[in-house]
Amino acid sequence: MVPVPDVTTTPAVRYRCTSCGNLTRFDVTASRRTRSFHHYTVGGELTVERTEVLAEEVERVECSWCGPPGVVETVPVA
Repeated sequence: MVPVPDVTTTPAVRYRCTSCGNLTRFDVTASRRTRSFHHYTVGGELTVERTEVLAEEVERVECSWCGPPGVVETVPVA
């Protein structure tokens, strides 16, 4: 079982736009295959208690500031 990482605190990869130098804002298109535990109450309300990422593929990364695709690179996470 692989727990879902909290992407707000533990980025697996970091991006940098080679056009404008942006390090903070990107539009990321990804496909993700997951397995989730759904818990329904007797009244029918759903709570997803855990989600595992089984596979993830980043398809495209664009700079939110200047926009052209193909100019975003990955940089080492410090």
